[in-house]
Amino acid sequence: MDTKLDIYDGDDYSLEGDMSVPSARRNTSQPGQPDFNTLDEPIKETILRDLRAVGVKFYHVLYPKEKSTLLKEWDLWGPLILCTFMATILQGSSDAQNDGGPEFAQVFVIVWIGAMIVTLNSKLLGGNISFFQSVCVLGYCLAPVAGALIVCKVLLFVEQQNFIFFLRLVATLVGFLWASYAAYIFLGDSQPPNRKPLAVYPIVLFYFILSWLVISHSTV
Repeated sequence: MDTKLDIYDGDDYSLEGDMSVPSARRNTSQPGQPDFNTLDEPIKETILRDLRAVGVKFYHVLYPKEKSTLLKEWDLWGPLILCTFMATILQGSSDAQNDGGPEFAQVFVIVWIGAMIVTLNSKLLGGNISFFQSVCVLGYCLAPVAGALIVCKVLLFVEQQNFIFFLRLVATLVGFLWASYAAYIFLGDSQPPNRKPLAVYPIVLFYFILSWLVISHSTV
């Protein structure tokens, strides 16, 4: 829809221009142009589309081969879900002496502040990845650690023996190594070759601390 704008004043000159309003549908032949307007999209479709995107990113973390989806189309929904889940499971008992509040907040602080510190370290070392891309990757790579937490939580319902503790230790170790490897796959190429060890060490330490919280958790 084109609207002609004519502005006159007391002098002999005028200003004219065309104001074009784009249609809701766009030409898909032009690269980078969406074929729909998200303002006209139903809320249900928006939620389902975002959930599918989160699910795809979890898949790429559990099978860390393809990198572009997790790095280019970053979001913080997955990290928020994992952080909330781990904080809820790891919180203490609900009795009067220990309501679990500080532990819940502690997990949030470790995850978000830890991810920010690791990202800042990566940027200072000359990494060519954006801040939110790095936080997104570090958050999504918590999935194996969260999986280990589920296994350990189930094993806590079994009578505690040395063998059960060994199974918990193995599950936690697998989650820790898996998370560290996935984060290295996604973030390793963003660092200069001679500085990769300095960038990988904080990542490994980050997941080690979270894995230690998992294996230390002993509340059913």
